[in-house]
Amino acid sequence: MQYKRILLKLSGEALMGDRQYGIDPKRLAEYAEEIKEVVNKGVEIAIVIGGGNIFRGVAGASNGMDRVQGDHMGMLATVINGLALQSALEEAGLQTRLQSAIKINEVAEPFIRRRAMRHLEKGRVVIFGGGTGNPYFTTDSAAVLRAIEIEADVILKGTRVDGIYTADPEKFKDATKFDTITFKDVLTKGLKVMDTTAFTLSQENHLPIVVFDMNKKGNLLKLVSGENIGTVVDH
Repeated sequence: MQYKRILLKLSGEALMGDRQYGIDPKRLAEYAEEIKEVVNKGVEIAIVIGGGNIFRGVAGASNGMDRVQGDHMGMLATVINGLALQSALEEAGLQTRLQSAIKINEVAEPFIRRRAMRHLEKGRVVIFGGGTGNPYFTTDSAAVLRAIEIEADVILKGTRVDGIYTADPEKFKDATKFDTITFKDVLTKGLKVMDTTAFTLSQENHLPIVVFDMNKKGNLLKLVSGENIGTVVDH
């Protein structure tokens, strides 16, 4: 395996499947099987999941809601998604732990770095919910922060597209894909990989990011096995 410990970042929207909002159980089951294949190969896996399928703090703020309140609602949405994913993973036969950045003890463990690393060493899948626990930070920032804390080898950002392109491939048919790209070039070209805070944190800590299509069956296993899947962002 190319990586020993990975952090998988999934968007909340990824869980919707073909629905307009909420959680698609079929999509969850598919993700659980993909993750199980990787765990069975001995790779340690932590997951950060967004909450956009349920609520976005930014969207709430644009409708007149207090931004801090909105962001807290978004954090709770990530815990709901984390619980759903935890259930699907356990249904697939995996051992899991859900850790939350906000105290919600009846539902999830508090985030404790050493405990999270111990779970990973024991082969458990650790899901980090509640974002960073602070408003004004996205789940991208939470993913990078947790990846650095648990000493992950890489962040795998699972999306609907199979990498980073010169332009949005869903809008521009002539967009070309990068196999590898440097952090500097991403910033120079103004490409959207993660929000600036998360991206800079990743760059400063020499943590590579791989953007890939999570919805294509077998991609996750191929990626951790060393196949050229998606786009690698590195120095």
